[in-house]
Amino acid sequence: MKQAYQLKTLLMLLLFVAAAHQSFGQKGEWKLGADLVSRYIWRGTDYGNAPGIQPAASYNYGGFSVGAWGSYALNTNYQETDLYVTYNVQNVLSITVTDYFFPSGIVGNNSYFKYGKDETGHVFEGTLAFSGVARFPVSFAVNYNFYGADKNNSVYLEMGYGREIRHVQYNVFVGATTGKGIYLPDGSDNFSIVNMGLKLAKSIPVSETFALPVQVSVITNPQAQNIFFVFGLTF
Repeated sequence: MKQAYQLKTLLMLLLFVAAAHQSFGQKGEWKLGADLVSRYIWRGTDYGNAPGIQPAASYNYGGFSVGAWGSYALNTNYQETDLYVTYNVQNVLSITVTDYFFPSGIVGNNSYFKYGKDETGHVFEGTLAFSGVARFPVSFAVNYNFYGADKNNSVYLEMGYGREIRHVQYNVFVGATTGKGIYLPDGSDNFSIVNMGLKLAKSIPVSETFALPVQVSVITNPQAQNIFFVFGLTF
């Protein structure tokens, strides 16, 4: 069994290295940025219960993207550091593998390099997503936690509809989980809608050469009977 776990870890590392080699071996594009958000709400759950800063970096070439993303609460100890590899087909269909990790700001040793199935704090997720097209602006995504600290192998499904009207981007979304897992902390084992809402985004001109992207979201979690109103800035 231990050899099987080591093999899975090796395959994951090879996937990251292969994508990085494909990207860095030829001319590509770096993307760097950060979001400042009033709350970090992910798939219907509040993580950190505080405003947060969310840095992002990626290197993109052709259909490949290799990146890192994080979220750090400004007045609590919540932290998150994620690595991912994406293969995108004409900005319509994509396959992503994400490594989620949640380091503690209090503990000095977070055992980041432990990948054994029964000891790792990592959660590995596979995602298959359809981004929609101009004539059919409906998106779909299937997310499956296939290895790591999520012993229930949680599944999250999301559908969205997006349009731009008068320079404002509208996105309506609904997300659900198929049963017991991280999206149902009460331990229930039913198909449940856990994330539903509306996101509005617009770039506000600051000068002749610079516009500041802002966004607001109204997010509800019907299963947990919660609602959130979130504001964010992108830099």
